[in-house]
Amino acid sequence: QVQLIESGGGLAQAGGSLRLSCAASRRAIGEYAVGWFRQAPGKEREFVTAINWSGGTAYYADSVKGRFTISRDNAKNMVYLQMNTLKPEDTAVYYCAADLVIAKVAGDYRYWGLGTQVTVSS
Repeated sequence: QVQLIESGGGLAQAGGSLRLSCAASRRAIGEYAVGWFRQAPGKEREFVTAINWSGGTAYYADSVKGRFTISRDNAKNMVYLQMNTLKPEDTAVYYCAADLVIAKVAGDYRYWGLGTQVTVSS
């Protein structure tokens, strides 16, 4: 099974940018669709964006559309989340997840990373 490790989180100011990375090991990430989810304190985990195995299809939550971009480099076994024009409400732990079919529901993904914290100050 694939193992996922997120990186790139940290502290950013409102209006700033961060790029998160999701690195895969044990299996080629090119075999999987990958989603990004986030969970803020006291809130449920929510869908952010997802990309299919080839990169030809991507979905975005309305709250991040036009600000966040998901991409992948299967040769490097990596998936990226470029986050621009960050807002304080983007503060959360961000998780990448993988499975065979692209989906917007957390329960449809079997493989998860441990998450990376993103904090946006106003």
